[in-house]
Amino acid sequence: MFMSTLAERVRCKDLLKKVVPVEETLDYFKNGMNLGWSGFTPAGYPKAIPIALADHVEKNNLQGKLKFNLFIGASVGVETENRWASLDMIDRRWPYQTGKDIAKGINTGKIRMGDRHLSMFAQDLAYGFYTKDETGKGKIDIAIIEVSAVNEDGGLVLSASCGVVPEILQIADKIILEVNTGQPSFEGMHDIVVAQDPPHRQVFPITEASTRIGTTYLPCDPNKVIAVVESKYRDKGRAFSDMDDTSEAIAAHILDFFSAEVKAGRLPKNLLPLQSGVGSIANAVVGGLAKGPFYNLSVYTEVLQDTMLDLFDSGRLDYASSCSLSLSETPGFPRFFDNMEKYADKIVLRPLSIANAPEPIRRLGCIAMNTPVEFDIYAHANSTLVGGTRMINGIGGSGDFLRNAFLSIMHSPSARPSKTDPTGITCVVPKVTHVDHTEHDLDVLVTEQGLADLRGLCPRDRAQEIIDKCAHPDYKPILQDYFDMASRECLAKGVGHEPQILSKVYKMQQNLADNGTMKVDSWD
Repeated sequence: MFMSTLAERVRCKDLLKKVVPVEETLDYFKNGMNLGWSGFTPAGYPKAIPIALADHVEKNNLQGKLKFNLFIGASVGVETENRWASLDMIDRRWPYQTGKDIAKGINTGKIRMGDRHLSMFAQDLAYGFYTKDETGKGKIDIAIIEVSAVNEDGGLVLSASCGVVPEILQIADKIILEVNTGQPSFEGMHDIVVAQDPPHRQVFPITEASTRIGTTYLPCDPNKVIAVVESKYRDKGRAFSDMDDTSEAIAAHILDFFSAEVKAGRLPKNLLPLQSGVGSIANAVVGGLAKGPFYNLSVYTEVLQDTMLDLFDSGRLDYASSCSLSLSETPGFPRFFDNMEKYADKIVLRPLSIANAPEPIRRLGCIAMNTPVEFDIYAHANSTLVGGTRMINGIGGSGDFLRNAFLSIMHSPSARPSKTDPTGITCVVPKVTHVDHTEHDLDVLVTEQGLADLRGLCPRDRAQEIIDKCAHPDYKPILQDYFDMASRECLAKGVGHEPQILSKVYKMQQNLADNGTMKVDSWD
């Protein structure tokens, strides 16, 4: 149903009586409140009320005087939380965000952000851990939830994502619904389970990506709903750069690896359910699969990006399970809406607590593919903090999948562009400046230079494989010199299981800060 009237979308008569103009909701919001939003990697997030609140703050010079604590499944549109950051409207923010202003606020100390594995954030939110200083178990003052529709019993039909809405509603005192009539209804695409608290937490019996275990709507107490507003804003989605030689080379290495694994009998011909993280490289890898030799594929992931539609259209993808449709504003969402009848019955959207739960990830044997900031010669990876201090977005769900996957793959360019070095900054280093994923969690590392299969290798063998296969040619001899020197010194002392020289391990990063390049002249 597209461009339906509000009365057609809100079929619960009691809630239809609560419809008000968006301006009438502004008085509900007080400084210091805990707010829970729907949304996940910019899809399915509230827009009308956050934009109206930002307009109100800007018009009345209330910057820094009307601030909130935001709890959202992941990132949402820059026109909402990033604008809020620019207007000094955010005090605390959990657990993942996107936008230059909000990142600046975090890194200058104006916004207090906490990072967390997304599946753990979902359950911990419901346990009241993040609002524990409030009265009782912990609470969300107001939940702002975008929905496609409301059924006759008040059940919520969510929109392009599920996020942590079930958990938010469990601890929300009050709820405001944004009914988005500016895009089609997603009714029938969701599989909602409200997870119970331990020791009564239920089994999630998902045995295939297409398995459904819940309902297509989320139960909601109508008495908690204090207002319903209409929204016609489209999701901003996530834009991606076009495939380039680097991303295409990475995709080719991964496809060759899959083919070898099938030939060796370690993977079935249709592989295993695929997970692909956010970002342009991940998008390119899925695009490579759309041209690859594998058919009857399935996807069990947290985000579906534009090239997932290519994978469907190629006839290679049978079914996809996700938490979010993380499509681009254009052409992604329009393409999906124009062909919704073709895609809708092949996609299921689940709450974050189910989509990223370790239980189904391990049972299904997912193949996890994610992009780090950097990784080191022993296969520790940094996904979040540049230089170990500057937050980019957050760990997201990569750890949920990498730690529990059948195959854990991380892909990255061997070097990233730099204004001060023509080669760029090496993404392969002696030791990462921050560890999000340990050596124990990763099986395969890939750059455009090659693919390092680390399974069954001791740390020193792993280091040599990473240097040989993944390092940029300009940095390979520098890394080799370090590894040889560290091995000699540590083995001679009988402490050489994983050789490192503490006084020199970050010399490449320090040289970048001091001299604008990671190419050290000497390790002495």
